[in-house]
Amino acid sequence: MARHFLALHDFNEIELYGMLTFARELKEKQKQSIPHKLLDGKTVALIFEKASTRTRVSFEVGVFQLGGHGLFMSSGNSQMGRGEPIKDTARVMARYCDGVMIRTFGQEIVEEFARYSDVPVINGLTDLFHPCQIMADLMTVIEHKKSYEGLKFAWVGDGNNMANTWIEAAAIFGFELRLACPAGYEPDKKVMEWAEAKAPGKIILSTDPKSAVAGADVVNTDVWASMGQETEQKEREKAFVGYCLDDNLLALAKPDCIVLHCLPAHRGEEISDSVIEGKSSVVWDEAENRLHIQKAIMATLIK
Repeated sequence: MARHFLALHDFNEIELYGMLTFARELKEKQKQSIPHKLLDGKTVALIFEKASTRTRVSFEVGVFQLGGHGLFMSSGNSQMGRGEPIKDTARVMARYCDGVMIRTFGQEIVEEFARYSDVPVINGLTDLFHPCQIMADLMTVIEHKKSYEGLKFAWVGDGNNMANTWIEAAAIFGFELRLACPAGYEPDKKVMEWAEAKAPGKIILSTDPKSAVAGADVVNTDVWASMGQETEQKEREKAFVGYCLDDNLLALAKPDCIVLHCLPAHRGEEISDSVIEGKSSVVWDEAENRLHIQKAIMATLIK
């Protein structure tokens, strides 16, 4: 039976940490030009219903470096875009391919796809979760801080898919996470309830960016309006006044803190140019690590 990567809660801390360690090993092999054709002869379908830069390039390059073939598909050039049932596409793809990555809107889409797929399905992003990104973020934290244990993590901004997945990560890995989200833009209620039950006291939600960032080791943010929310941009700009991660806000964190942003960034909105280009920023390492962690996930799941 295939094992899927749809959300972090599909795995325990030991399993996820194993993938993080594996990703660092693969990164070192690539650095030393050591072949690692772990998907030799394998084909991975890459299905995109949302636009992408980093997800598409990192998965296509990752499959290639592992010796496999990545098959790009979009809703516009497949029968899914013309209303074919998800379960029909899933069953057919499983007979052609050795694995599937989906970047789409509703979490229910990847869950239904996985339910009918005999090969591993990887969540490349949904409106609810972004597990590959958070794994890349944790890999980056380990590279720069040696460990996530004992660190204080801060999230400033929208309670979106990134915030939801950070909440899952905090509950699974046991670190402290303080989130600051404007009223009405809180993380998913069910995700919060699950995390609070699993790790009481580890996740703190407020509307105050300053209290969230104060003394933080890792500070994280994202755009205020995600894909599909563009019509809300002006309204959100008003709601998020005071939530820009600028030099004044960052000064409240620890002097050796690191700054994460999953990109793309709207400089001058959720993050200032001086912060994303500053000494605390590890954004480019974070972006690179999408490649390595996704290679580890694919090589772990696809047999």
